[in-house]
Amino acid sequence: MRSCAIRSFTIAFCALGAIGAAGAADMRMPVKAPPPPAPPPFTWSGCYIGGFAGAAVSADDPSFNDLGNANFRSYSGGFVAGRLENPHAWGVSHDTSFIGGGTLGCNWQTPGSPFVLGIEGEGGYLSHDGSAFDPLRAPNLVAVTPDVLGSAGIGDWYAMVTGRLGYAWDRTMIYVKGGAAFLEARSSVVDTCTATAIGCGNWLISTGATETITTWTVGGGIEWAFAPNWSLKGEYMFIGLDESLGSCGTATLASGAVVGGGPFCFNHSFDGIHTAKIGLNYRFNGFFWGR
Repeated sequence: MRSCAIRSFTIAFCALGAIGAAGAADMRMPVKAPPPPAPPPFTWSGCYIGGFAGAAVSADDPSFNDLGNANFRSYSGGFVAGRLENPHAWGVSHDTSFIGGGTLGCNWQTPGSPFVLGIEGEGGYLSHDGSAFDPLRAPNLVAVTPDVLGSAGIGDWYAMVTGRLGYAWDRTMIYVKGGAAFLEARSSVVDTCTATAIGCGNWLISTGATETITTWTVGGGIEWAFAPNWSLKGEYMFIGLDESLGSCGTATLASGAVVGGGPFCFNHSFDGIHTAKIGLNYRFNGFFWGR
């Protein structure tokens, strides 16, 4: 009996030792951490602020129209009898303009959808200026000199409010946009030469006008989000300017006498403007619609 008891105790002691060793071994084994959650899919939703720079060119050379007054068919044409020259036009070339400024906008992208809706405001600097003399001058003189100078300009500021519709492949988006554009147009006609011996007319005139124009704009571009909050864009926009700006002024002689027939009127037609720019945007994740 005693030997049996000793044998049972030995077996139990060994079993407890084995269990303890196994527990100690389990405690020494490293515990694997759970895998990190997958990052949320990229979204274009959010509001952003940015800046841009580029260039702008006129779609076509604008022109002045010399419309005369009640007694004379045109103002220009020298000083031949009766001033019977007909109304006419002459072109004014505009220089290529630097364009630069800032944007502020918001996007919304439905989860799981590639389509992006947005609204954007844009404002900055754009300045198209040009001037040209009326080529119609005193035809009865051999020596002629520039006489009637027409000058016209767009800017120096402009603004746009547009809607955007984009299609995104993850961090790349192409988009179209369109809306309203606001800019300043100005024109003037000046004649300060009365030296008839060298071909100037003997009338003087100075007239001009400035007007803020509301018109339309349309275009599109491509945008690439190179970081969670930063993106680069390239964009083309066309500003429609099927507009005209008229002004009228009284002509006088060198003596100060007023030329009869009432004010002489001139009309300046503006054409559209092509713009191309590169921009950098910073997007505020979580603002309004979240990330």
